[in-house]
Amino acid sequence: MFVVSGLFFLAGILAANAGEKAPQQVIDLANGTLAALGTDPVIVKAVREENAKGKTLAQIQEKDREWREYAGFADYMKAIMDSECGRHIREIQASAPFYAEIFVMDSQGANVAMTDKTSDYWQGDEDKFQKSFAGGAGAVFIDDVRFDDSAQAYQVQISVPVMDGGKAIGAITFGIDVDKI
Repeated sequence: MFVVSGLFFLAGILAANAGEKAPQQVIDLANGTLAALGTDPVIVKAVREENAKGKTLAQIQEKDREWREYAGFADYMKAIMDSECGRHIREIQASAPFYAEIFVMDSQGANVAMTDKTSDYWQGDEDKFQKSFAGGAGAVFIDDVRFDDSAQAYQVQISVPVMDGGKAIGAITFGIDVDKI
């Protein structure tokens, strides 16, 4: 009971201080469980297949523009969510209450799978992709705690590389609700 109370107290402190660094239990989760998901066979297979399509950056940016302008769910967005990898990451999301969202990106930062519609299709120009993909070297990236207006919750985004044969081939971002960890 004391531990649970302590966690709620810590979450309350965090909630009052958006923009601060993630608490230690989030860092431990990132470097353990979440980093290990970067070698999950279903995720690796989906990223490998997406990378093999050979999309150009111009094609990705055009789809990103369309994505941001589309208010609802287009068929190609639903396909990303309903793919084998999309179903798999929804199962991961359902396994713990702190997973607010999960999305998988290819080697250029384009969405491969997602649990919820992201605000854009291409993450390649954002820290969540650049710092976790790290030019193919791969690294765990933990962003600062932020208030998510759409979820009405304090979240931290953790991004880990998707690794295949010791090389980063993509990345996964986990939105973690710090009040539920």
